[in-house]
Amino acid sequence: MSTPASASPEQQVQEDLARLDAYRGQLNQMLQQHQYLVASRADHLRAKEALEGLDRLEGDTELLIPVGGEAYLRGSPRLSAPVLIGLGSGVVVELERPKVVELLAERLTKIDEATGELEGQIRVLDERVQLLSRRIEAMAQPGSYEGDGGATTDDVVGD
Repeated sequence: MSTPASASPEQQVQEDLARLDAYRGQLNQMLQQHQYLVASRADHLRAKEALEGLDRLEGDTELLIPVGGEAYLRGSPRLSAPVLIGLGSGVVVELERPKVVELLAERLTKIDEATGELEGQIRVLDERVQLLSRRIEAMAQPGSYEGDGGATTDDVVGD
């Protein structure tokens, strides 16, 4: 979406400001998704480590089991007991502990991949925001648009 050469500097600034606002909105949404992925990763890692830690417990070890609302039950785990794990959409299955640990490890890998991809998209969008911000600042300078042969918005943000 290039800005026509016949457009006035004021129109170009308005278009660039609208584009900048849209970019900032997208960036904010991506940052929220990133926070969700980081929290999900921490939750999955905590579950995986807790299940792996059961192997190091002695038979009569007592645990505190959180039930929500800062309430806990005292209990001793049966090391051979299956584990309930959610698969999504409210579906929960019962699997052997090693299989659940494996499933959690796979989920962690997928979360890490998604986080890396999202971080790359955030960097690209942030660069666009910075470039467009500099372009708008340059346009606001007196005489910056008179015969300067400046770059178009497309040149700056790669649209």
